[in-house]
Amino acid sequence: MKEIMQVVQSISVKRGETLYHAGDKSNALYIVHQGQVKIYHLTEAGKEQLVRILLPGDFTGELALFQDSIHESFAEAMVDTEICMIRRQDLHRLLLKYPTISLEILTEFANRLETSEKQSTRFATEKVETRIALFLAECLERKRDEGNDIELPMSKKDIASYLGTTPETLSRRLTQFEEQGYIQQKGQRKIEVLDLDGLLFV
Repeated sequence: MKEIMQVVQSISVKRGETLYHAGDKSNALYIVHQGQVKIYHLTEAGKEQLVRILLPGDFTGELALFQDSIHESFAEAMVDTEICMIRRQDLHRLLLKYPTISLEILTEFANRLETSEKQSTRFATEKVETRIALFLAECLERKRDEGNDIELPMSKKDIASYLGTTPETLSRRLTQFEEQGYIQQKGQRKIEVLDLDGLLFV
């Protein structure tokens, strides 16, 4: 940790500011220390397609570790965020000296690949109600306590982008789930899952 801290650069990014743009040279690893960062693509029509949300401990820019490349997506702070940045050459040296760091990065790659494959499959085969229901179930599964209340990890606009639908459709489906007795909405970000089994069979 002492060696890592010697090469880490601290970056403060205000809400709405971009950490990097698509087309920028990728030459560093960025680790979220505090805050949230969204990774997204822009479609040909200029619409955002959310890829993932980075929380404290998550990282991006990892392709710079293996090849000279450019970023294919945008990284934008969702709130005021503190970032730890490690340059490519410094990280290479650490990876060679401490192989366990490489194993941790490979594990994260595998997790991201699995998530990406699930998302692609759902876009191709599942109706929007099912995508929303599965997303809520996964939020509930990631909770550390035993309750049925979940706090959405992002705005409904970003959830809609992540699930390949529109905010209007998302709101209609959530209202429909509530009318069917599957969930209860408690404000903009909080939802109580009342009937998980019923929700998963919509």
